Amino acid sequence: MTLPVALTGHDVIGQAKTGTGKTLGFGLPLIERAIVRADVDAGRATEEQLSDSPQALIVVPTRELCTQVTNDLQTAGKVRNVRVLAVYGGRAYEPQVEALRKGVDIVVGTPGRLLDLAGQRKLDLSKVRALVLDEADEMLDLGFLPDVEKIITMLPAKRQTLLFSATMPGQVISLARRYMSQPTHIRAAAPDDTGHTVASVDQHIFRAHSLDKVEMVSRILQAEGRGLAMIFCRTKRTAADVSEQLTKRGFAAGAVHGDLGQGAREQALRAFRNGKVDVLVCTDVAARGIDVEGVTHVINYQCPEDEKTYLHRIGRTGRAGASGTAVTLVDWDDIPRWQLINKALDLSFNEPEETYSTSAHLYELLKITPGTTGVLPRAERTRAGLNAEEVEDLGETGGRGARTGRAKGARGGAAAAAAEPAAEAAPAEHPARAPRQRRRTRGGVTSEGVEGTVAAAAAESIVAAPIAAVFSDGASDAASAEGEAPRRRRRRPRSAASGEAAVGTEAVAAPDAEAGDAEAGEAPRRARTRTRTRRTTAAPEATPES
Repeated sequence: MTLPVALTGHDVIGQAKTGTGKTLGFGLPLIERAIVRADVDAGRATEEQLSDSPQALIVVPTRELCTQVTNDLQTAGKVRNVRVLAVYGGRAYEPQVEALRKGVDIVVGTPGRLLDLAGQRKLDLSKVRALVLDEADEMLDLGFLPDVEKIITMLPAKRQTLLFSATMPGQVISLARRYMSQPTHIRAAAPDDTGHTVASVDQHIFRAHSLDKVEMVSRILQAEGRGLAMIFCRTKRTAADVSEQLTKRGFAAGAVHGDLGQGAREQALRAFRNGKVDVLVCTDVAARGIDVEGVTHVINYQCPEDEKTYLHRIGRTGRAGASGTAVTLVDWDDIPRWQLINKALDLSFNEPEETYSTSAHLYELLKITPGTTGVLPRAERTRAGLNAEEVEDLGETGGRGARTGRAKGARGGAAAAAAEPAAEAAPAEHPARAPRQRRRTRGGVTSEGVEGTVAAAAAESIVAAPIAAVFSDGASDAASAEGEAPRRRRRRPRSAASGEAAVGTEAVAAPDAEAGDAEAGEAPRRARTRTRTRRTTAAPEATPES
């Protein structure tokens, strides 16, 4: 229905249910009307009509949809050699700028990166003859309307505008009236398909407890005839947590949400398309336009926000005439929200049945073998898993990666140079690890290596001299000069009447016990010790006189 109107250059508003081929509905007219070298050789166009600037622009709301539309158009445009380029955030600018410099015919992009490149004069939009807004209502919901209007002002006034979406709220119609010229509104549906949802999708709504949902999902994923499955969550944290729990239970699961880098998101989608992963846990970034062949089950782990989100979520299955199963788990708190969705879509699930992972009707409705547990048997773990798909280096922007090797090397070299003088004093059992060095001054004198744990008697003797030099008085200096071992000072007692040393100090026994007893009375009043060392010999028992 769309092709005859769009090929003549008229503006079109296309509305159809998910999985009915909207991408080629606007993609084929763009490919057919693009002027390429083959047209000049065949005499259908002149040399002056050829241009390296984009002739058509397709604006999409999400990165995943951008890559999918690009791949579809590249496949469809191979015969005519139409150059199609994907422009979206999360990737390095340089490859996209280089491709634009070489020349492209159709650009598919997200609003943010398109504005960035147009503002830097890397993207020339003055030759665009056709504009497509795909999933226009989603761009309104995500707050892209100001960006889309800026992009439209950069385009020529005389152009063809195509607007496609599965749902068409009033805001989209007002956008069409402002920027389209006498558009033809085409709404396609099968004669016997009168409902809002796709008739080939079998829908099940259960009232479930949040602590039992993972158990329920684990059993649903073991239903008969289950192929690829997509699980939708409302929040990024929930998606990451569910993916991790399913992986621990033996399922080959991957995650797609906004907290992941673009490389990890594309890795999960590639693994899902290639069959290395058969469960994709995602947020609503993957609810729009993602077309993967073989998706048999869609599970709404959390209730959708509104009826449009519900339609797009369950539209990932039952595509191109195939059948599918959609399961929605509704918390007790989300019952009012679900009832609004149920009323808007004229469904018959106003009061979802209370269901648990052990409920008999769950096994019966979804064709789950009785006795199935929440852990996938080892014999059925045949998928390669997410790690089998390599992560592509996209040159991501935003500083998600670690420091460069050069910076790491510089820091490592400085640390090694600082630790070099003290490397010889390191314990023998850890020869490669340099001890941490500290410097402290007291009374204008510098003490190095005073604080810390002394690991051996040899290290203790090395540290003893600086300790004596800083913390000892004249008497201990004299004792050291005569060859006596330096004495450890005891902490000042709390009461002057108490002659006992404070708890926690340790004394090194001197060879001359009488000299040690004579000095012990005055030493605690002069200095406080701050470090501890091991005893080399047994210390004499404290007496009331000491």
